[in-house]
Amino acid sequence: MQNNFTAIEAYFERFIPLSDEDRKAIRSSFKEVRIKKRQFVVQPNFVAAHRNYVVNGAFRSYVVADEGQEHTIAFAIDDWWITDYNSYIFQKPATMFVVALEDSIVMQVDFEKEKELKALHHRFETFFRTIAERGLAFYQRRLISNLTQTAEERYNEFEFKYPQISQRVPQYALASFLGMTTEYLSKLRNQRTRKK
Repeated sequence: MQNNFTAIEAYFERFIPLSDEDRKAIRSSFKEVRIKKRQFVVQPNFVAAHRNYVVNGAFRSYVVADEGQEHTIAFAIDDWWITDYNSYIFQKPATMFVVALEDSIVMQVDFEKEKELKALHHRFETFFRTIAERGLAFYQRRLISNLTQTAEERYNEFEFKYPQISQRVPQYALASFLGMTTEYLSKLRNQRTRKK
């Protein structure tokens, strides 16, 4: 357990300095949770209770369209965060699923504890603002690539930037994230393998 608190403290320290009091505040605000593969941490119509920092494991967030098709919104692996942010931030019912793709360990903070942390010291406010800004920039890049790149270009860019995710998530989920069929993704992967 000690190591998992150390992991999240190290993440905080990338963005803000931590005093001993800050570390105590983090340890009293976050809790370690073990999540089994295929277990949901967020489901539609329920408020997303937590923001999840992935110590180790893999997660996928997705929505289901009216016709039943799944659309992958995000992945999170070791050292990433995941939740239904719209639900968590506004404390409204979720519209997406967040499911574990592997047995995972997360450090969870709930909405009220996060508010208490932010009120405790402006450093925590700075931390959460910084990770929110980084998340917003990531989603903007993704939106632009979806609008301006071909499916093959999106795949090549993802493989270049996030090879560790590509190896750990199911092919159908990656295809859905990249906006292509599983068959087309398989074809692109086979072409890549032949070129090596």
